[in-house]
Amino acid sequence: MLFKDVLVDETLKSQLINLVKENRVSHAQLFLGGAGTHKFALAVAFAQYLCCEHPSDTDSCGECPSCKKFAKLSHPDLHLIFPNCNTQEVKKDSESKLHIRAFTDFVMQNNYHLDYAKWLDILGGANKQLTINIRDCASIINQNSIRSYEGGYKIYILWRVDKLYYDAAPKLLKTLEEPENKTLFILLADSADTILQTILSRTQLVKIPAMRPEIISRELVANYGASQETADDIANIAEGSFIKALELFENNGEVHEMLTIFEFILTSAIANKMGDLGKMQFSELRAKIETLAKTDREKQVMFFTYMTRMFRNLLMLNTNNAAIIKATAEERAFAEFFKKYITLKNITPILDECNKAIFHIIRNGNSTLIFTDFYLKLSAIL
Repeated sequence: MLFKDVLVDETLKSQLINLVKENRVSHAQLFLGGAGTHKFALAVAFAQYLCCEHPSDTDSCGECPSCKKFAKLSHPDLHLIFPNCNTQEVKKDSESKLHIRAFTDFVMQNNYHLDYAKWLDILGGANKQLTINIRDCASIINQNSIRSYEGGYKIYILWRVDKLYYDAAPKLLKTLEEPENKTLFILLADSADTILQTILSRTQLVKIPAMRPEIISRELVANYGASQETADDIANIAEGSFIKALELFENNGEVHEMLTIFEFILTSAIANKMGDLGKMQFSELRAKIETLAKTDREKQVMFFTYMTRMFRNLLMLNTNNAAIIKATAEERAFAEFFKKYITLKNITPILDECNKAIFHIIRNGNSTLIFTDFYLKLSAIL
């Protein structure tokens, strides 16, 4: 992986390159950024640059034997550690090295955009408990006592270090604090909240910012065949996450469908509040609620989350904060028409009702009643 192919700010790339040039590479670094950032790619690019035989001032050469091995994630001094579990192929005593072929395929097929949910599916589904376990830690310690194969750095990239098994962590502490010479640990996590403090205190923090919309848009057009209009729309609502952007691209019709349903519900609720019975279309409203209630609970939660975003957009437009809304062109046109109905006075109770509905859906409440109750509460609030 070359730095030029990593979707992060150029300033951050330059900072990492300068660490190598100035021989100031900390032996343990924590790359912290949201799930949709390209931090795994950045970690590999950093490792590749460190081991490159002919690096330039801005990137690895991409041509030396070391770079070619990194391109396949097969360099003998690159060690990938990641959450894992027993599977049909690995029936007991699971550890990262037993799943390495599946993991490298997963990385390559997703262009280094690592979605934990997809990795979970590969290993067997939602009922699995994935961890970086004691055997992984023992393997790191044993490997660290051996000289590097090619005489340079030994590099350990730990993806989702927040999944480090609690009882396994103490085994790593001494190695993280006092590793062998020319050893680099790059720990990757989405949030610092679930990482053990003893791990945090032994690492140098590198913050990975969310992707800018123009980067997301450019990538969707260049490598995923999106039209410029579609790419721009998706980039505006992806909240800096390329994984979310890909989900939106793969299900692009769902955003339009959710907007259509949301518009119908809001229009009907406004008509109900105003007593305009001619615009309420009770039978169609009932049909839409029953259709929503028949979808799986994940999609129901997604719809209420979507409504939450749209209500906030309406408020932002109504309070002259259009610059910070996250919306497609179609959503913006909708919001301009309906913005007058969402105010500072009613936004809090509306969002409270959205959150209550999500809570009851997660708790397996009756979906038809939840949607109906939400509609009636919304009518009353408006």
